[in-house]
Amino acid sequence: MPSLIDIRRRIRSVKNTQQITKALKMVSAAKLRKAQDRALAARPYGAMLNQILANVAHAAAHNQNAGENPLLAVREEKRILVIVVTADMGKAGAFNSNLLKLAQRFVDEHPANELSFVLIGKKGRDYFRKRTRNIRGEYVDLFRHIRYEDAEDIANRVIQAFSNAEIDAVYLFGNTFKSVMSAHLSSMRVLPIEIPKVREAADYIYEQPPEELLGNLLPRYIKLQIFRALLESVAAEHAARMTAMETASSNAAEVIDKLTLNMNRVRQASITREIIEIVSGAAALA
Repeated sequence: MPSLIDIRRRIRSVKNTQQITKALKMVSAAKLRKAQDRALAARPYGAMLNQILANVAHAAAHNQNAGENPLLAVREEKRILVIVVTADMGKAGAFNSNLLKLAQRFVDEHPANELSFVLIGKKGRDYFRKRTRNIRGEYVDLFRHIRYEDAEDIANRVIQAFSNAEIDAVYLFGNTFKSVMSAHLSSMRVLPIEIPKVREAADYIYEQPPEELLGNLLPRYIKLQIFRALLESVAAEHAARMTAMETASSNAAEVIDKLTLNMNRVRQASITREIIEIVSGAAALA
């Protein structure tokens, strides 16, 4: 049976851990609001860009040169670039592990393809560093302050590699913010670009030829997809960490209650044993 000193030491250790989990929860709760607002604010812009891209592509369809844009080139997917967006730190439940499992499943399903990786976040970088050397880019500490310039830099490198036929397809894996209680794993093919279908063609008046305008919109579309992936990921990360730390704090409270009850039992048994020894000693002297 553990001694009172051991139990008290363990209670003190669990209380210290509980203070850490509560602090992490408060920090994530404070950051979540801003991250959530940024992620939700980017969604209407993304939906509008999809609609404009579809309408411009529809208007440029009569021009045969419009389909020759290198970002629309469909090739046999022999060389695939995989972009994985994870967090820089853990303590967020299964936020990182579920995403890495999804990316690893994709890798396992393409054993015959030549895969290369662009890794955003320390968790994804550490995971794939141990499993592959074909890493085209590593980006860490981006989530402290997400800037469009960082997404633009990543997108420009990806676009250049695809345009030069160094890669045949680009897939993006990340977490999409759904609610405070849950996130959604997302995977999408970024390149070659699949033009959204036109629901209802808009009667635009174009100052530039539609095919020229389409050529300007396609790179912006890629940059927005990567920027949105960063925004969605950081919002989902804070939500996951807040939920995980709330659960951890509750579990710590339960452990403290059980240890306190056990400590009281041990102390009561010790007092009872001492009383019995005193009574037995007095009876022996009588």
